[in-house]
Amino acid sequence: MRPQKILDADMIAGLTKVFRDKGYEGASLNELAEVTGLKKASLYHRFPNGKQEMAECVLTYIDHWVDDHIFFPLLDESKSTELRLREALKNIEILYDSGKETCVLRAFSMHSGLSLFEQQVKSGMDKWIAAFSTFGVAIKLSSTQSQQNAVQTLIELQGSLIVTKGLADTNIFKNTLKSIEKRYTT
Repeated sequence: MRPQKILDADMIAGLTKVFRDKGYEGASLNELAEVTGLKKASLYHRFPNGKQEMAECVLTYIDHWVDDHIFFPLLDESKSTELRLREALKNIEILYDSGKETCVLRAFSMHSGLSLFEQQVKSGMDKWIAAFSTFGVAIKLSSTQSQQNAVQTLIELQGSLIVTKGLADTNIFKNTLKSIEKRYTT
């Protein structure tokens, strides 16, 4: 009997989990192979450029997911601004599993990961700021205030993830989402 193929979605989910938990430097090929259900040779066959290509694949996947599930809803002018914001925040909560998961951008922005993925990390953060800035303008904030709010939103999201992990209290992340919602609705 031929072994079952590893589904791409399951493979990416596994790779994402290892990189989130261990960072780029800490993720070993043994762990990456184990989590995907592939032998190291099969993993290299799928990713000829090794761990760096796996990380790039994870970054691309997360980037598309965020575009589809956070930025698109946030900027969807066919819906009310309140609904757009609630949907985006709900999907942010899903992305970070209510604060239990580390941000992939953070996982790739430490040590050698930053030199390898600096452009992708910067691009990802720029997209978060641009989307929330555009949303701010849509709710009639000045462009300066929209930009400031967008940067503050990114800072609060990233900071709350670190503090949530450090204190093992997901309420910190959940309260941050409420604070962000309040910033844009008050």
